[in-house]
Formats: sequence, structure tokens, C-alpha cells
Amino acid sequence: MASILVAYGTGEGQTAKIAERIVAALQTRGHATDGVDVGARLGGAFDVGDYDAVLVGASIHGGRHQSAVRRFVETHRDALSTRPTGFFQVCLTAASPDEERQAEAAGYVDEFVETTEWRPDRIAIFGGALRYSSYGFLKRALLKRVARDIVGDTDTTEDVEYTDWDEVDRFAADFAAFVEERVRIDATKTKPQEADGD
Repeated sequence: MASILVAYGTGEGQTAKIAERIVAALQTRGHATDGVDVGARLGGAFDVGDYDAVLVGASIHGGRHQSAVRRFVETHRDALSTRPTGFFQVCLTAASPDEERQAEAAGYVDEFVETTEWRPDRIAIFGGALRYSSYGFLKRALLKRVARDIVGDTDTTEDVEYTDWDEVDRFAADFAAFVEERVRIDATKTKPQEADGD
């Protein structure tokens, strides 16, 4: 099957958790899949060219994606343009049923695509999580207010996860099917033609 890189940036761990779920789903389909936190591996050596396909994930904090993910895409844009790719974004705004909030979440993707000049083949937006148990007093108070405005939750006594895992699984399956088809087509194109008989 295909070799797939899942490169991601994570702020508080939810994007990493989603990336791990996607990696596992792709591996279950028989693909050799590596998950790499590009923020933690800036000095690490890996070559995008070694992979048949690349999936990139980033979360939104303060209205911006991780700078490490931006740098990754900008650095490898040429290689990304020659293979199947996808992008998934994780943000609290995506968890809101409000259409304006949904448009705001989509706007973050549009801005990322525009500024990096990268056109992924598949895109998904997932709700994130609030890990109140790991926040200090001020951050907990601030995020309580943000959560009230976006999703209506105000209980800070428990961590809350807004990720729709069925949606994550569907995205992973869709991306895998897309990659499998592209690899099949590419293999057909490069298969030597049989010589005509005399």
C-alpha cells in the first residue's frame, strides 16, 4: 500500500490525539504511516519526498495556527504539490452549531491556504477540547468565557472534548480511499506497455 506522513502541530494535545487516531486508521488499512509532531521535531530529519501522501494537521490558538506547521508547509510546498495531501484543523469554534462560528472556523483554513500557497486535496475541521484541569486560574477563567460564547458550556470542573470521533474516522477513511485511488492510477501510468507481437 502507500506510505503516508501525518505531520501536525499541537498546543494542548487534542490535535496530537486526533493525529494518532488517523495514523491508526490508516495503518489498519495497510498503509505505512508515520505521525510526526513538527513543532517538537524542528531539527529532526525527515524527507517528505519519502512518502506517497502527506496529511497535515494544526490547531487554532488565538486565531492562528502553529508557526511550526506553517513553516513545514512552506518549506515542503513543492513536494506537497506533487502527491496526495490533506489538511485538518482543530478548533473550539468548529464545535459551535452557529453558522457564523462555522464560517469563522472555515475562514482560518482559507487564510492558511492563502498565506502558505498550498492547495490540499482534502480538508476537514474538527472541534477541539478544553483541558480545564491543566489550566491556571486566569486561563481557566478566560476560556470559560470563550466557551460560554462559542458552545455555551461554563462548567470548568471537568475537561470537555468536542471532537466528533466518527467524523475523524470518516475523514481518515476518505483520505485513505483517495490516496489508494491516486496510487493505483499512478501505478497504471508508470506500468510499462506490453510490446506488440509481430
